[in-house]
Amino acid sequence: MRLSLGQQMQMAQKQVLAPRMIQSMEILQLPIMALQERIEQEMEENPCLDQAEQESDAPEEEPEEEVHPDAPTESERELVVKEDANNEDDFERLVKIADDWPDQFEERSSPSRGRIDEEGDRKHDAMANMVARPQSLLDYLHDQLGWFELEDEVRRMADRVIYNLDTNGYLKMPIEELIDPAEAQSDQRDHLLEIAQQALALVQRLDPPGVGARNLKECLLLQLTPGMQFYDELRTLITDHLEDLHNNRLPVIERRTGYSIELIGTVWDEIRKLNPKPGAEFNNVVVPNVTPDVFIEPDEKKYKVRLEDGQLPSLFISPYYRKLLQSTETNAETREYIKRKINSAQWLIESIEQRRSTLSRVSQAIVDHQIEFLNRGPEFIEPLKMQQIADRVGIHVTTVSRAVDDKWIQTPRGIFPLKRFFVGGTISADGEEIAWDAVRLKLQEVVDNEDKQKPFSDDDLVKQLATHGLKVARRTVTKYRKSMGIPSSRQRRDWSKKTDDKQ
Repeated sequence: MRLSLGQQMQMAQKQVLAPRMIQSMEILQLPIMALQERIEQEMEENPCLDQAEQESDAPEEEPEEEVHPDAPTESERELVVKEDANNEDDFERLVKIADDWPDQFEERSSPSRGRIDEEGDRKHDAMANMVARPQSLLDYLHDQLGWFELEDEVRRMADRVIYNLDTNGYLKMPIEELIDPAEAQSDQRDHLLEIAQQALALVQRLDPPGVGARNLKECLLLQLTPGMQFYDELRTLITDHLEDLHNNRLPVIERRTGYSIELIGTVWDEIRKLNPKPGAEFNNVVVPNVTPDVFIEPDEKKYKVRLEDGQLPSLFISPYYRKLLQSTETNAETREYIKRKINSAQWLIESIEQRRSTLSRVSQAIVDHQIEFLNRGPEFIEPLKMQQIADRVGIHVTTVSRAVDDKWIQTPRGIFPLKRFFVGGTISADGEEIAWDAVRLKLQEVVDNEDKQKPFSDDDLVKQLATHGLKVARRTVTKYRKSMGIPSSRQRRDWSKKTDDKQ
C-alpha cells in the first residue's frame, strides 16, 4: 500500500438538493395547521412578504347615540359649561387639594409602578386563561391520608408507597425496597418492615378500590367486600382459578370446585365488572384535534376533491420594497438584503402553490381509485400502492409519500388519513385483487357468526375464508386473529350448554 499526499482531479456524478427544492419538500409535507404557523413565522422574519387584507362586504355603521328623555338639551349643556368656566372658587379648591395630597393627584405616573401593574395584569390574564390541571392519582391518595390520625413513621412510609405506584395504581417494586438503606440498620430493619406493611395496608384501604395491589389477583381481591353477592365463589375463582378463567377452562374449574358451569359463568361475569386498573381513570389522555386538509364533494357519479386552504392568507411581495430595490438611492448593502428577502418570499409563495397543486392531484387520484370504498363501505376498499398513484400523476413515489404524510381527508363516511387508502392485498379465487382490510372484515364476520359451542380453529377459518373466495395461509389467519384481539377457539367456546361431543 502506498500512502502519499497530493492533489488530483476526479469526475463523479452527485445529486445535490438546492435550498429551494428542500423548502418545497418541507412545505409539501406540512399539514394545514403547521403550514399556517410556518407562514406566520415567515411573515415575522421577512419584511418583504405581505398578505392581502380581507375586505368586508358591507361597511360598518356607527351606532346611533341614544337620547335619554331626561338628558339636558344642547343649549342647557352650553349654559352649564359657561357657568363652570366662571366658577373660579371651585378651581382654586381643587388646586389646594392637589397640593395637600400630591401622591393621590399626581398626574405623572410612576414608571416602576406602571411596569409592575402591567406585569401583574399579564400574569393575571395568563392564570385566568390557563387550563386547570386535573387531579392526579397521587394527589387524590394524599388527600385521603389526611383523614387518618397516623404516626409520623407510618405517614412517611405511606407517602413513599403512594409515590412509587405506577399509572395503573400498582406497586411493582418489592416492599423491602421501600426502606431507606441508610435507615435499615440491623436492629431497625424488622421494625421498618413492619411499618412498611402497615403503610401498604393503609394505602390499600383507600379509594379507588384495588389501589396499592402488587398483582392482578391482589387487585381483584381488594375490591371484594363480604356483603356482596357470590362473595365466596368470587374469592375462590380469583384466588385459585384466574388462569383457568383466562384460558376458558371451565370444565377444569367444575371438576375442582364442584360449581356448575352456569354458576361459573355467572361468577365470571361478576369478575369482569371489577376494575383491573384502578388508577387508569386518573390518566389524562389528550386526543388531538384533526383538521382535514382535503374535502370530498359529490360530482354526478364521481367525487371531486377540494383543499381546505381558504384560511391561508394570500401572500405577495411588498410593492414598497420592490420600489426600494429599483431605486438608485438605495445603497448596495441594502439592495442585496432586499433582493435576498424578495427571493425567499417568492420561493415560499411558489412552494405553497406547488403544494396545493400536488396535493390536489394526488388526492383526486386516490379518490378516483377508491370510489367503491366511498360508495359501499370499508369492506370494498381496493388494494393500492403509492407507486400506482405516482405513475398516474406523473411524480416520484417519494413525493406521493410526502403529500399524504399527516394529511386527513373528509369523506361521506368519516374522516380518514390519506395513508388509510394505501393497502396491500391478495389474489382471490377469481383472480381479482382483494385488500387485506377486506380479509380482516370477512374474518371478523366468520368469527361472529360461528357456533360458539364448536368454534372454528385456525385451520377451519382458512377453509371458511376459502368458501368466500379468499385464499389465505394459516399463519396469516393466526396473525390477523391476534392483531384483531380475537381469542383462540378454546377461549371462544361457550360452555354454558354441554354438547354431546365432549372434547
